[in-house]
Amino acid sequence: MLSEQHGRIGLVARGVRGPKRHPLRAALQPLQHIRFDAVQRGELAWLNAAEALDIAPRLAGEAMLAAFYVNELVLGLAARNDPQPQLYAAYGVARARLAREGVLAWTLRRFERDLLEALGSGFVLDRDGDGAVIDPAARYLLDPEHGPRRLRSDRGQAERSETATGRALLALAADRLPEADDLAGLRRPLRAVLAHHLGGRGLHSWELLGDLARLAPRAATSD
Repeated sequence: MLSEQHGRIGLVARGVRGPKRHPLRAALQPLQHIRFDAVQRGELAWLNAAEALDIAPRLAGEAMLAAFYVNELVLGLAARNDPQPQLYAAYGVARARLAREGVLAWTLRRFERDLLEALGSGFVLDRDGDGAVIDPAARYLLDPEHGPRRLRSDRGQAERSETATGRALLALAADRLPEADDLAGLRRPLRAVLAHHLGGRGLHSWELLGDLARLAPRAATSD
């Protein structure tokens, strides 16, 4: 569970399967906004009560996979019991965007940006790591510790595929939807930054989306 005042919490919910516990069971759904009462006992808290505050988004297909990815990022990067009100707010915004029929890849890139910023691992996107203004026509690597690094023109095609255009970085900095090609080019550089902060651990959602892409190339366009 992600809480505004207490950060990410590990909860144990007991006795939720009986017929009289349906309201509690219904409240404990993915993406559900709830009011809850719990008691901390060691590493985990024991849930006493929970009440749904709205109707959780009903997602399917790529939107459901995107929500799974957002949740897995929070689980992998946010420490337990560390209040993160900025992350809580960013998660709420992403949840609302997932419920709408928007560009899923853009929703995910914005959440990745906001997640890194909330956890103190973000960087300025309209200037490179040395303070120079981003050139829209250039390409940039995203160094997790240094920020954007301009790609030299003599780098190989493989390394170029790991870069984003300056136009894409400036659009992300301004929260402005990039052109389709620029948006697609943001995925791999940001994934490399996230993988660095995950300590080399992959995400199940990355593996799942990769498997789907191999089975049906169009199925993973929003990862």
